[in-house]
Amino acid sequence: QVQLVESGGGLVQAGGSLRLSCVASGSIVSIGAMGWYRQAPGKRREFVARITSLGWTEYADSVKGRFTISRENAKNTVYLQMDTLKPEDTAVYYCNADVRSDWRFAPNVYWGQGTQVTVSS
Repeated sequence: QVQLVESGGGLVQAGGSLRLSCVASGSIVSIGAMGWYRQAPGKRREFVARITSLGWTEYADSVKGRFTISRENAKNTVYLQMDTLKPEDTAVYYCNADVRSDWRFAPNVYWGQGTQVTVSS
């Protein structure tokens, strides 16, 4: 089994910063893309950012220029640096990862349990 555990959420004022972390553990042979999604109350889960194993990144338009995704492959960890936060960034943030547990089989997508980010105005 594979577990993803997020940390770093909290309450911050508008204009402030937070750094989220997500660590993958368990039966891991390799990890492909890792990403962050978020879900605000009453809304659907939406894409935030993604990073491949080689470091290619992609961002939602709403966070470009404010958020930075990075990873440490040796630690099976992905980060999300969030700067210039806005009240509309308030949501539960989830990480996900494409994890291969056995070279014979295709990777599976795993999700973390989420971490709350609240931005006050």
